[in-house]
Amino acid sequence: MSVAAKGSSRYLGSFGLQVLTGMAVGVLLGLAARTIGPVGGAPNGLAQTLDLVGAIFVQLLKTLVPPLIFAAIVSSIVNLRDLNNAARLVGQTLLWFAITALIAVTLGIGLGLLIQPGVGSGAIPAEAVTPKTIGSWLDFLKGLVPSNILGIAATSKTGDDGTVTTTLGFNALQIIVVSIAVGAAALRAGAAAEPFIGFVRGMLAIMRRLLWWVIRLTPIGSAGLIGTAIVKYGWDALAGLSAYAAAIYIGLAIILLLVYPALLLLNGISPRRFFTGAWPAIQLGFVSRSSVGTLPVTERSAEMLGVPRSYASFAVPLGSTTKMDGCAALYPAVSAIFVAQFYGLPLGLTDYGLIVFTSVLGSAATAGLTGATVMLTLTLSTLGLPLEGAGLLLAIDPILDMGRTAINVAGQILVPMIVAKREGILEEPVPEGVLAAEA
Repeated sequence: MSVAAKGSSRYLGSFGLQVLTGMAVGVLLGLAARTIGPVGGAPNGLAQTLDLVGAIFVQLLKTLVPPLIFAAIVSSIVNLRDLNNAARLVGQTLLWFAITALIAVTLGIGLGLLIQPGVGSGAIPAEAVTPKTIGSWLDFLKGLVPSNILGIAATSKTGDDGTVTTTLGFNALQIIVVSIAVGAAALRAGAAAEPFIGFVRGMLAIMRRLLWWVIRLTPIGSAGLIGTAIVKYGWDALAGLSAYAAAIYIGLAIILLLVYPALLLLNGISPRRFFTGAWPAIQLGFVSRSSVGTLPVTERSAEMLGVPRSYASFAVPLGSTTKMDGCAALYPAVSAIFVAQFYGLPLGLTDYGLIVFTSVLGSAATAGLTGATVMLTLTLSTLGLPLEGAGLLLAIDPILDMGRTAINVAGQILVPMIVAKREGILEEPVPEGVLAAEA
């Protein structure tokens, strides 16, 4: 076989291309299911199959997240004791989280003022209702305090028929807080904690093996998730809020294709290298709409790009709940300006300063709660804008959430790469075959 043929074979067998193929298949199947339409008042068989495949895949990812976050952060804190610049790594990570969030929210304000999405909007005023989930600074502060050692909480929901459904979920931010505390305590305990540290490291090795098995299902899961998104939402809902949706997606594209490459180049990193390694995670973030659910793939991508495992296992889980340039920076900025323009309420320099403040410092408020709606209502309440304005935007939120989450995931890989490069610990990219062999 020629060298060219071998290269082509490796390309066709690459994981990124497999995910891209899965997404393409999902688009075609989703369009087909949408064309068939409901059967007897219920979703057709193809739509139900797509939904089932996507839901199972996301559930598998989420199942691994709590033990993975705990084991990864505890192990990474213990491992950082061997590095002379551990405190600096943590400080630099938080600093670059803030820098990129500041850039994203400033871009959002600029686009909101330039495009003016709320002026002459096609949104229907009757749709302006207060969302069921509202974010506040009190919720954020309460969310920092673990309700139990596992970060698990029960949620009850009453259906239209009066049936009460109770589900269990986890608060990723609380798991991170517990993990940091346990890791710090293990360091202070010294030799007495060595058996526990060995157990956690073994647990992390097992979780990595499990997550790799699930990651290999990504092409199939992507087909189900993207197909379901097309069946449920389509693109018709964008018509009445086209300027607003355009402002969001233009901003997301600028961040991904201009801002991030510029930051990489300024720090001596090839944008091509970044996108080659990060693309599978970005794709999965787009279709799954969950930074936490994408966490295993995001962390793996960061390691492929040369971020040391001991650092990636700390920075990526932390970023999955607090590093959200799409959901917590650009989106609430554009949305707040939309709401102000829709209701004819002027915003001054102080208001724009509050938007920046909320986005840079309050992004962790989305952790463990209901997506970007929490961040939006937190921003609106801080500015004193009508919370009902958020209800105007909920109809197209799932469509926007795909792009927002993709940017979140990209940023969660970008910052560890930049920090690792600046601190001189960024390694050569890991060939995909090596990762497969390790798993």
